[in-house]
Amino acid sequence: MQNPQPIKIRVLVVDDSSVMRRIISTALNKNAMIEVVGYAANGLQAIDRVRDLQPDVVTLDIEMPELDGLGALREIRKYNQSVPIIMFSNLTHRGAQATVTALTAGATDYVCKPVAASGSMDQAFLVLELELIPKVIGLAQRALRRTTRGLASTPAPTASPSVAALDFPASKQTQKPEPLAVWQPSQIPSSHTTAAVAAVVIGVSTGGPMALKEVFNALKAPLPVPVFIVQHMPESFTTLLADRLTAGGVTRFKEPGHGEVPTAGVAYIAPGGQHLVLSGNTMHVQMQLSSAEPQNSCRPSVDVLFQSASLVYGADVLAVVMTGMGSDGLIGCQHIKARSGQIIAQDEESSVVWGMPGAAVHQGLADMVLPLGKIADELVFRTRRRS
Repeated sequence: MQNPQPIKIRVLVVDDSSVMRRIISTALNKNAMIEVVGYAANGLQAIDRVRDLQPDVVTLDIEMPELDGLGALREIRKYNQSVPIIMFSNLTHRGAQATVTALTAGATDYVCKPVAASGSMDQAFLVLELELIPKVIGLAQRALRRTTRGLASTPAPTASPSVAALDFPASKQTQKPEPLAVWQPSQIPSSHTTAAVAAVVIGVSTGGPMALKEVFNALKAPLPVPVFIVQHMPESFTTLLADRLTAGGVTRFKEPGHGEVPTAGVAYIAPGGQHLVLSGNTMHVQMQLSSAEPQNSCRPSVDVLFQSASLVYGADVLAVVMTGMGSDGLIGCQHIKARSGQIIAQDEESSVVWGMPGAAVHQGLADMVLPLGKIADELVFRTRRRS
């Protein structure tokens, strides 16, 4: 008896350029798990093709004739909230603006568009292989698990290496975080605590802009403590995200300056391409920006922020691990927990991808696992009595 053919991930490719459609589809079809089932050359066609073909994943260009990617995204989300939509963005200011708008309007993730004209075709394929294909597979598998509860649960992510001590240039260095060993589960305090905290640190990646928007738009007043955020994004994208989140709620978001002292009620987003490191003590905290090596292939890295926060705030910090691929933040959570800090993880059902929060949960680090809609209330409760 022949083995049944594996079910492939069905992808709809939307781009007004025939050359780009060919490059993207060729790269996708090279992977045995993926099948390109259709194409669209503009937003109007995309709306119809999504409805007719019911793809597992959509790749959606932003700049297109007749109806652009943002318009198509909004229309598709009116009748299909679940299909993962990956936006293709140019690394320009205009492209970054459109991408951030899309991510806060329902897009699942984004990929920077390869430009074959500025390099070899092989380089364009390599970008798609490294950036696009893992996201297509990860998002499709997540969507499948949502609808097929009988499948085995995802195995626990493997812990990443310990975060190394950061190496600041001498002219900027004020305090270097001490290197910490990877803490074993037996060393991690297990007591559940809800004591009021002095700071909140948040790590988030895939699906993050929408998640941050929902959490902070639910607040009726700024939190009475500073908030420090790592959202995996490239340079300039984080600036635009901060502006957009500020416009939507009561909290002011900004990228910090090197050596800046945090202010209660402000949310500081690590700039794309730089680690955000806290130094000092609870009486005098400074924010340092570092171009040290990426951790977990990320700069900024959640692990780097969380580790430094554990050194500065000790038991007075609350870490929130939200939707995202991979396990960035796991080692940082171990350091926070080792110093009796508090940890909240977003639950699997409300996460676009349960990689980062799932890693903390699998390791028994989370004090509480909450749906996205409950995180704002918990932040208010755990920062109470702080002025």
